[in-house]
Amino acid sequence: MEIKQAPDQRETLRTLPGDDVRQILWRYADRYDLQMVVQAARGVARGPVARLVAAGGRNSHEWTEGKAELLKHFDEAGITNVYMEPSEGGYIEGPKNLVLALVAFELAWVDAGAATGSLAGCLALSPIHECGTDQQRERYMSLAAPRPSEDQEPWRGAFCLTEPIPYVGVETGMLGGKMRVTEWKDGEEPILQVDKRGRFITNMGFANFVTAAVESDDPRIKGTCMVILEQGDPGVFDRGTPARKLVHQLSSTRDPIFSLKVPASRIIGGYQVKDGVIIPNMAHGQVIEAVFRHTRVTVGIMTSAKLLSAVEPIIRYQRGRFRGAEGLAPGSPRYELGLQQKEDALHRLVDVWAAGEAGASLGFATARLFDELDPLLREKDRLMAEQGVGGGSAQFKALRRKQKDAVEYLHQLYLPEAKRDKARYEALSADPLVRFLVVDALGNVLCPATKLWNTGVGANLMREAVSLMGGYGITEDCPGFLGQKWMDAQLEATYEGPEVVQRRQLSVTMTNELFIEQFRHWVGEMREIASRRPGTGACALASAMQMWLWTLNHLQKATDANGGKLFNSSRHGVTFPLADALGWLLSSYCQIKDVLELETKGPENPVLAEGLPGLAGFMTDLCHVQAARAAGEVGRICSTLVFGYNRHPAWDDPGCESCFTSNELAELEGTMPGLASTAGDATSEDGSHPAKAGPCASFNGYETFVRMRTRLDGCLTGAQLAKDRAARGLTEVMIPEALDYPA
Repeated sequence: MEIKQAPDQRETLRTLPGDDVRQILWRYADRYDLQMVVQAARGVARGPVARLVAAGGRNSHEWTEGKAELLKHFDEAGITNVYMEPSEGGYIEGPKNLVLALVAFELAWVDAGAATGSLAGCLALSPIHECGTDQQRERYMSLAAPRPSEDQEPWRGAFCLTEPIPYVGVETGMLGGKMRVTEWKDGEEPILQVDKRGRFITNMGFANFVTAAVESDDPRIKGTCMVILEQGDPGVFDRGTPARKLVHQLSSTRDPIFSLKVPASRIIGGYQVKDGVIIPNMAHGQVIEAVFRHTRVTVGIMTSAKLLSAVEPIIRYQRGRFRGAEGLAPGSPRYELGLQQKEDALHRLVDVWAAGEAGASLGFATARLFDELDPLLREKDRLMAEQGVGGGSAQFKALRRKQKDAVEYLHQLYLPEAKRDKARYEALSADPLVRFLVVDALGNVLCPATKLWNTGVGANLMREAVSLMGGYGITEDCPGFLGQKWMDAQLEATYEGPEVVQRRQLSVTMTNELFIEQFRHWVGEMREIASRRPGTGACALASAMQMWLWTLNHLQKATDANGGKLFNSSRHGVTFPLADALGWLLSSYCQIKDVLELETKGPENPVLAEGLPGLAGFMTDLCHVQAARAAGEVGRICSTLVFGYNRHPAWDDPGCESCFTSNELAELEGTMPGLASTAGDATSEDGSHPAKAGPCASFNGYETFVRMRTRLDGCLTGAQLAKDRAARGLTEVMIPEALDYPA
């Protein structure tokens, strides 16, 4: 007799998640200063920025008066100064990664070009802030954030790295900029001639200064560096022609030309003179590493903001799709739900929302991690300087000696407290170099993973979001500006290094034993969470994480059918897919952790308490949906890599001589029932064989992987039920009468 299950009637989402929810998820509920920054950025985004977009401000790639007005709004809202320390004219102390991520999220919710224009000024200052001399920091930070009493316009900067014309983006080491000594009088500072051409340089339409990467064209200067160029320097400061962009039109992007004379004190980080040769203290690569380890995170968050911003417009469109039709009465299912009567429309929107939550969780977790890492980095540099250890290989060797201590620290950290060697654990915890190595290993993975997964997967799902709006999605007046956001996402996937750059970095950093040790702990953590909260999808995620670890270990030892080593820097067909798979795992992991934080801290908030069961249940179902998608992607990638480099057996292989014939198999089946189901392929008496490529591939040696794959598939149990529940939540959630910014 068939037993029918009663429909799931548990409480679901009442309203769309608001600030009270986001503050808990992203861990700034106790930071009033950050809450005020969010409100200020939102006021600019959904006010002046939205009005400019609605008025057609994106229809021109020129820098217009309307776009220039946004700079004043950024200043008045405090967004311009958010990067500065209070001593420099800012108002937030300490690391700024989380606050910059929140500002980027709010601005990109409406328009990514506005977000880019705002944050590009921070990017220009980053080389000076991270690597500049005290004098450089004091000058340019104060110019960028003048005090009200100084009555002057803030200076704005641009960051000019590579992409020389005409060979755009051919090689990050080809800087397209040269410097040479043009004047060097005895006892005086050298004067440098700097020639630089750039392309696609943001903020160039109004920048007062530029931080540019250049290389020596003079035997009296060694290597490369970054140098500061000012608008008033002698020579040519040509802003160049505007880039004819299809995206991010609210930011100014041009192809500048510089030919300027500047004092050598403009070399970022300073310089030394040895035997008549100027030696910059920091090569351009060192400066870039210090800068990009932070700024890629905000770009990833911008794409996730788009996905989450698309949810409300799509719900509104789906429900109102058939309203106005003749004979359609209010109150009828077709009138009230429209397209939401159809499962496909709901399921696809659930996928968009779940990915947006996962990307935001990964991005904000990475931003918080860098807020933890920045002070450790500075302390590491201080200790290295005290010990007389220089940069580069010398510092690498010094830190390498601490690697064993860091591994031991992680081992002690993850032991139950009662089993720890307390004295040893406390000693290791107090060592800033040990803690730096541990956090740095994680940051070196999470940063490129955020950029890779959020922008790559996010861009694909923005296409899905646009398609859910029908033809309306690709019109200029689409609610939520979804068509423009879809186009903008394509650029974000290439900003600060396209996918290949992030995959390359991940292929190196994801094998760090300190990261692997932490990742193994996360597998156990997900298993434990699954035992308490099975509906989160943590079980499927843990199985996928375990499969990824097994595959990584296998590929590092395995060879292909021709004997070639599989895991090496040139086998991008191996390392890059593994990097992609890791992004799926990390984003889902962070999403689950955030929802558990909401369940823990939500009851403390009286605004959330009443509707928390439905809210938490809905967000948990999104976790389950995303974990199942991540597990599916990881299973596909790992199976392809594990088996895909083996040669498929053929019928004429020597081993096939021992195959049973069909008659032999029939005779043996009579004495050994069941043999036919395990004997594999059989040939006919005349030597013919089944119509396929060859005997089925053997799993000999892969039994562990096959068991893991089978278990992973079984762990997907219940995932579609979670998607059904989330889909029902979309039909019941209340949304405002209209968007809170203009169409």
